[in-house]
Amino acid sequence: MLRTASRVGASSSPWPEPGLRADFHRYLAARVVTVAGGLICVVVLPVLTYRLTGSAGWTSAVAAAEALPYLVFGLAAGAVADRIPRRAVLIAADLLAAALLASLAIAWWSDVLTAAHVLAVGFAVQSLFVFADAAGFAALTTLVGRERLTGAYSTVFSATAITEIAVPPLVGLAVAVVAPAPLLALNALLAVASALLLRAVVRPLSVKRVGERSPHAPREGGRMRTSAGAVVADVRAGLGFVARHPVVRVLTLTGATHAAAGGAWVALLVPFADHALGIAPSGDVRLAVLLTCWGVGGVLAGKVTPRLVTRFGHARLALAGLPCSLAFALATALAPHWIVAAVSVACWGLSHSVVVVGAVTYRALLSPDDMQARVNTTGRMLAWGVGHPAGAALAGAVAVTGAGVRGGLLAACALLAAGVVIAWSSSSLRSGTTSPAHH
Repeated sequence: MLRTASRVGASSSPWPEPGLRADFHRYLAARVVTVAGGLICVVVLPVLTYRLTGSAGWTSAVAAAEALPYLVFGLAAGAVADRIPRRAVLIAADLLAAALLASLAIAWWSDVLTAAHVLAVGFAVQSLFVFADAAGFAALTTLVGRERLTGAYSTVFSATAITEIAVPPLVGLAVAVVAPAPLLALNALLAVASALLLRAVVRPLSVKRVGERSPHAPREGGRMRTSAGAVVADVRAGLGFVARHPVVRVLTLTGATHAAAGGAWVALLVPFADHALGIAPSGDVRLAVLLTCWGVGGVLAGKVTPRLVTRFGHARLALAGLPCSLAFALATALAPHWIVAAVSVACWGLSHSVVVVGAVTYRALLSPDDMQARVNTTGRMLAWGVGHPAGAALAGAVAVTGAGVRGGLLAACALLAAGVVIAWSSSSLRSGTTSPAHH
């Protein structure tokens, strides 16, 4: 059984339980709606702030405020999502976000909106998303079961990748011709729709324990402690599990280096297209092609990853996917022509996303049920709260020191190479023999 552990969760079997498919589709629709709402915020709030102030400083502050919450609240969000019923966390986050977004629309229509109000709401809404994200991934594991997790998460990943491709340009067009208030009101309605979809899910989204005392979920008087001290203890337990488990630790570290390379690409995409490929930063359809290629790779990854996991297992897929991602990253940085760059970016996006989907689901399979949110948010905090901005900062710093944009991308490739070395140095990951915590 141990030798097949890395293939757990790769099943492509049908949904035999009555209502499971319908519940998964409700969950999926809620996730897509939530991601779409987040993208609307990312596009609209900086534009709204600039219209209010004409200040690049205020606009940058709002963009930064939207990026901070995962770093600030990531660990606490995981602990809360493992301690409080996940459905309640998800619905509460949606409804609170709807109220906050509605406050912006009302203030705009009343002509009393300020930049400080926008900044506060931007930070608060993204903070709520962090808590919802923590609860949402853990809920997926409980909803579909471990044997279907890879296929289910791949479907979610593919659907959100399509959303991320389609929504920003549409919102950018809308905000150019329509006042921001209607878009904010629409965003509030989307949050309410997500809450209703989640409420309609029949199957449990949290693990129930009857007469069981879990070492990871301390209880007092028969009830789970919800004090700040208990949350801190849960955070420490989650970090301890990640640090002690050899495969989870490696997957988390390589995930951070992988995210750093992705952050570098996002940061340097436009200047790379301009300086290295001769693509104008505006009015050039080739830039749109480059922007789309990465997302297309992500969509394809959602389709092929379950089959790859079934054939090779999670561990082998991670070990093979990381060098492929590095190779296509290098090919992108050194591409002599925009067509070569477009092809290499699509292949990089595909290999990058295959590694992400495979590693995230493998990490979930290796984690105890009552620590799903904490383990996942630890990885996401290091990836999106540390790795992504660090990769962007490193690439930008190298690019302006004389090495140019190609040098900036090559510096990010060096971080990705470190992740490859970490993965291939792990005897536990190479053997693929570490069994899931609960199987």
